[in-house]
Amino acid sequence: MPASKVWVTGLTVGAIAVVAALAVQADQGAKPEATATRPTASASARPSAGPTKPAATAVPEDSGTGRRIVYSLAAKRVWLVDASDAARRTFVVWPGTVSPDPGDYTVGTRSGDPITGSDGVEIEHVVYFAAKSGKNIAFSNAVDGSSPPPAAAGTQTGGIRMKKADGSALWTFGETGTAVVVVK
Repeated sequence: MPASKVWVTGLTVGAIAVVAALAVQADQGAKPEATATRPTASASARPSAGPTKPAATAVPEDSGTGRRIVYSLAAKRVWLVDASDAARRTFVVWPGTVSPDPGDYTVGTRSGDPITGSDGVEIEHVVYFAAKSGKNIAFSNAVDGSSPPPAAAGTQTGGIRMKKADGSALWTFGETGTAVVVVK
């Protein structure tokens, strides 16, 4: 193959790799959310979109007020809410097999050093706030950043895992005494 064809092939492969890497990064980034606007006179002939639903990332209405950590069992999502009731961060989590009951809790103890979780995974940023069925329930992240594997049949785990960056943010936000509100 002539050198010019090798050069063109190399550039094409490199460009495809860059585009693929950018696509993966874009897929992991923030997603735009649609917002409802009032129709103008020119748009009044269009059918109505109907009532709007709250954004999936909005702080649940039944989660209290003030600075708090909100954990939704159904959404498998956590919100870090400041004193003005604004969500400073929200993220999805992987719950353990033992879930806390809906209600109000307080961050009790914390463990910053890596420890072994009940599933055998090395974890860090452990923020304990409840206990149920003899299991401590805590937020944490895997030291290696992995998502937890499914629990073995019959295994009870109380860890609520998150990505490493989210674990770090929750660790900083969730000081001892911080309110934790668990909603359905």
